[in-house]
Amino acid sequence: MKTIRLTMAEALVRYLAAQSTEIDGRELPLFAGVFAIFGHGNVAGMGPALLRHRRVLPTYRAHNEQAMAHAAIAFAKTCARRRMMACTTSIGPGATNMVTAAAVAHVNRLPVLLLPGDVFASRRPDPVLQQVEDFGDATASANDCFRPVSRYFDRIMLPEQLLVSLPQALRVLTDPAECGPATLALPQDVQAESFDFPAAFFAPRRHRLRRPGPDPITLDEAAAALKRARKPLIVAGGGVKYSLAERALGEFAEAHGVPVAETQAGKGALAWDHPANVGAIGVTGSTAANALAHDADLVLAVGTRLGDFASGSRALFADPRVALVGLNVVPFDAGKHGGLALVADARRGLKHLAAALESWRAPDAWTARARRLVASWNKTVDRVTAPPPSRSNALPTDAQVLGAVNRAAGRDGMVVCAAGGLPGELHKLWRALDSTAYHLEYGYSCMGYEIAGGLGARMAAPQREVFVMVGDGSYLMMNSEIATSVALKQKLVVVVLDNRGFGCIHRLQTVGCGLDPFNNLLEDAAPRIDFAQHAASLGATAEKVAGIGELEQALKRARAAARTCVVVIDTDPQRGTAEGGAWWDVPVSGKARAAYEKARSRQRLA
Repeated sequence: MKTIRLTMAEALVRYLAAQSTEIDGRELPLFAGVFAIFGHGNVAGMGPALLRHRRVLPTYRAHNEQAMAHAAIAFAKTCARRRMMACTTSIGPGATNMVTAAAVAHVNRLPVLLLPGDVFASRRPDPVLQQVEDFGDATASANDCFRPVSRYFDRIMLPEQLLVSLPQALRVLTDPAECGPATLALPQDVQAESFDFPAAFFAPRRHRLRRPGPDPITLDEAAAALKRARKPLIVAGGGVKYSLAERALGEFAEAHGVPVAETQAGKGALAWDHPANVGAIGVTGSTAANALAHDADLVLAVGTRLGDFASGSRALFADPRVALVGLNVVPFDAGKHGGLALVADARRGLKHLAAALESWRAPDAWTARARRLVASWNKTVDRVTAPPPSRSNALPTDAQVLGAVNRAAGRDGMVVCAAGGLPGELHKLWRALDSTAYHLEYGYSCMGYEIAGGLGARMAAPQREVFVMVGDGSYLMMNSEIATSVALKQKLVVVVLDNRGFGCIHRLQTVGCGLDPFNNLLEDAAPRIDFAQHAASLGATAEKVAGIGELEQALKRARAAARTCVVVIDTDPQRGTAEGGAWWDVPVSGKARAAYEKARSRQRLA
């Protein structure tokens, strides 16, 4: 057997560089690169290995470990999980900074390979700098924090353990059902230790999207349930995009007359003006989708994990006899809400289901009602996103800013956002033309994802103009990757909506829960932050505008610019879009408790 003597770090990097993926008949590297912030625990091991292979596996330097992992996650999301990135850090705070990002990837079922440095396997110099000591468990380190937020976790105590662990990590990263973050903790002494690795271990390997088909008996049951339905509704989730099932979904919906509502992750799977698209569903949903969901007697949930925002905290599907069919490649998600679990790849499952339904169609009256509701909702969207009257001196709403950005985005634009009030406005109101045009991280709703996510999305889709919409609260939490985007020449258009605090939670506190305002909006005595000046200091072109008219002109300049641009606008923290939406389970006490108990009685617990 031919062997190659390599350090553990060299073997790891060489293995990653040998992996490829097939996309539209083209072979591309599975790993587009490695984000690395070097420090104590990875600079002397992973550093030289990455330097040696930098031509086939590029290394990118970021400014924050959590942010670089967010960028890697956004890259994978934009690539529909067919390509991915790795991230390496030092031990201690460098490693634990990535734990939040690991949770983002875990909740959203997205692949990222995390390679945090770790303490010495030999324990000779214990305790080392940045080591977290457990008084009762000598095997524990800070990296054990990754265990509950990783789909696969291992600590490499000997170089030869890579022979087992790396293929297992790749299996998870590329499996449509298990997909999520994989963490390999790398003790710093082991990174530099050598072993005679079999040469065959580094043979090139091409990965293809696996498409498991449905069980025939369950397929027949699902088809029979649909044929009985008089008011069927499809709920499209992110799994539609990851399966590349957008066309199959559109053909299914048109052939069988079934309206399609969108989750946050599924938005854009059908163009906003597709005849079957009834818009966003749930807590941040349209009046059209939610009215249909209220009356539906069958819900076909395709590629969605049916989180509480999509299901209105399990109270949205109000027909007591409603049947639910979960078409999902993940068995854990397929059987949620007591539904019939049709476990299959979304595209393959839809095609099999369409064949089983033959010429069946939903009643014409149901399809016609869906179209009437959508037409009415579209008028609402036009109204709330239109610019305010030219003589108005009121602060613009998030919806009015969103409308201006949506118009500026055009056919090649992509919006990126994550947390606060903006995702709710975007879910209802943004008009996505295709599945890449809308990029929201709302499974974990992680403040600080926005700018870093925009960077990763731009790296994955350089042909798109990426518009990052971010509130002042999220901007203050994490803005460092503006500098990274400038350094890497990955242009972003960042729109900062400054409402002086956490306006979304302020509205939830005061309007949603009937509580007194407290600790969300900044007091008048707090300093006014010059976000434009701050962004300019990070290397961006930046300006502050007053009103929607000035914003529209600034967006034109930003589109024409060659580097990252930041546009800042003051917005109203009090006003959100009242139209649309559904109940959300937020426990309250006091006077509001009785109304809460009444609403909670509508929840379906099975």
